[in-house]
Amino acid sequence: MIIKDIKIFPQNVCKNSLIVSTILETKSSFNIIFVQEPSWTTICSIPSSRCSKEEELVGVPNHPNWPTFSKNSTSNDNFSRVVTYVNIRLSTFWLSLHKDLLSHRDILLVLFFNNNDIFYMMNIYSNSSQSALKYLKDTEANI
Repeated sequence: MIIKDIKIFPQNVCKNSLIVSTILETKSSFNIIFVQEPSWTTICSIPSSRCSKEEELVGVPNHPNWPTFSKNSTSNDNFSRVVTYVNIRLSTFWLSLHKDLLSHRDILLVLFFNNNDIFYMMNIYSNSSQSALKYLKDTEANI
């Protein structure tokens, strides 16, 4: 399958999971959805392998037609501020999340192959201090 036109829908959802769910239900004509400021909430409590207390499983809204790409955080105050949803129609492509090239909570880099070409998609959240843009400027030689 060769993609000629990729339709991307970017949206800052201001930590509102209802907006994300609505977008995932209504934007099926798009191939990719870039979400900034997603809502990270507790999905359920799970048994812990480290201690006797249960741990909280935290995540973003999911939808069966939209596989999710996001960075996991080790601390509750450092969750990623970007999430990328890829329409299931693109599941025949080899999609990969690249945390090794760019390591910033406001930047998410996903690549896929199409017709022997590699395409990179970058989802960026720009806060008031523009930390992601400064990070990109400082690391441009490495990219």
